[in-house]
Amino acid sequence: MKKALSTLLLSVALSPTLWAQGEAKIVTTWGDQGNGTYVNPILNADYSDPDAIRVGDKYYMVASDFHFMGMQVLESEDLVNWTLIAQLYDRLDFPKWDTNERYAGGSWAPAIRYHDGKFWVFFCTPHEGLFMTQATDPRGPWTPLHLVEKVEKWEDPCPFWDEDGQAYLGRSKHGAGPIIIHKMSPDGKRLLDDGRTVYTGPVAEGTKIHKRDGYYYLSIPEGGVESGWQTVLRSRNIYGPYEKKVVLEQGMTNVNGPHQGAMVDTPEGEWWFLHFQQFNPIGRVVHLQPMHWRDGWPVIGVDQDMNGIGEPVRTWTKPGWKLAQSEMATSERATSDELQATSDKLPATSDEFNTSDLGLQWQWNHNPVDEAWSLTERKGHLTLHALPSESFKKARNTLTQKSMGYTGEFTIKLNVSALKDGDHAGLACMGKTNHQVGVKKEGGKLYVYVGEDEATASDKFKKATSNELQATSSGLQTTQNSSLVTKSTIYLRLHLDGLRNVYSFSYSFVDNDKFFTPIGEPFAMKFGHWKGVRPALFCYNTMGEGGKAMVDWVRYRIKD
Repeated sequence: MKKALSTLLLSVALSPTLWAQGEAKIVTTWGDQGNGTYVNPILNADYSDPDAIRVGDKYYMVASDFHFMGMQVLESEDLVNWTLIAQLYDRLDFPKWDTNERYAGGSWAPAIRYHDGKFWVFFCTPHEGLFMTQATDPRGPWTPLHLVEKVEKWEDPCPFWDEDGQAYLGRSKHGAGPIIIHKMSPDGKRLLDDGRTVYTGPVAEGTKIHKRDGYYYLSIPEGGVESGWQTVLRSRNIYGPYEKKVVLEQGMTNVNGPHQGAMVDTPEGEWWFLHFQQFNPIGRVVHLQPMHWRDGWPVIGVDQDMNGIGEPVRTWTKPGWKLAQSEMATSERATSDELQATSDKLPATSDEFNTSDLGLQWQWNHNPVDEAWSLTERKGHLTLHALPSESFKKARNTLTQKSMGYTGEFTIKLNVSALKDGDHAGLACMGKTNHQVGVKKEGGKLYVYVGEDEATASDKFKKATSNELQATSSGLQTTQNSSLVTKSTIYLRLHLDGLRNVYSFSYSFVDNDKFFTPIGEPFAMKFGHWKGVRPALFCYNTMGEGGKAMVDWVRYRIKD
């Protein structure tokens, strides 16, 4: 179902609506508006440091995933609606990745390029080095990660193949800057020199290299994550000297730090700029800005304060929409429904676990233990075996996904019949501090509890009180000191409100919204370890080897 709006939206104040199963989308106060316009952010989720390219008539994007496994590849037909199509890797086989000691490490600010009939992705990790992977099909398979350079504290690489066949790699270093250019082997597997510094600026990082009309362009974010701006450098020589122009800043808008992203053209010759905005606690959400060229420089957004620097737009006409409407008016083959048929899509969120492969929305926290999870052990369920851990933060096989939108409800159906003493299983809200709601087993009995990742022993977990359990007492047995769960299935829910930064948990023993009961106090979340808020599934044991929990389904009701 789609809402039709008759006029171009200069401001938006729509009532919250639902997106079914995390994919088919109904109009909200952000993203595709269903009438040929969009409202920023186009992706209201933590796709940090996005880079994107066009190949043919489709667009591909990657983003930083830090200590979460996989690095997702997204695809779009209109730069506004994106779906997940691949993950690049499933583990990093280096020290501390099997012990959850690399928070904020992992993949930083990748670059994706298309060259010689192949897709290429380069990224750095702060502890291990510079990596490369490639594929002929963006859906995979992708080659195993190749360690181009074993080095610490490099960041934000970008490859470039010049017209004469010479390959280069631009990058910065930890602490942001300077910008350094290396010669690289054409196969992307070796750097050929120590690099030359071509630019030093205030927190200069995230360089992306382009060539147009004989000029080399370096598009770089400067000034820091929350308050920075986008700078473009140009030169007739890749090593400089470079001219400089600031092309995008916050200005009069409320979009702080509009920078770090990708300049992309369309088949029709339009230009657009994708970038992130840090929106706490949701994370670094993705915006799309109109762009054109003037006097050999990119002009991005709209210069509202007339100082010669573009500012982010709130709403705009979708890429290619005017041309599509023109073609529709002259062709009997195109209809408005056909124009909309491939839009209004979001990355997947909900999951019934009815396939043999884990959905692309899911990402493990650090390296997974593959023998301790299964989609086939119990048909139609995700089975998580409890591994030893003193706390949630250290627990292996915690399975996460990005939160989506401003507000929503993330619900799981959990079978706890196979838990053993010391097991803790349930639903978490991850950020700088991690909050959990779940079921634990002590002395042969099951308890509903809420906790935080700093808790390392049973006495630090808050058991559900008898008052909190009254509404669903059919699944509980209340004693003088604790509340016992007597049902094998429980529904756990995370309520998300990123606008007000209010998060909370509830639970039920029946699949009915009327019977969900709040547990614990509402809490605020903080952006942490370079990542925004994430729902997560967990199962671990504080005493040793444990039992298992089985997740029947996950359903994400995105409200706005």
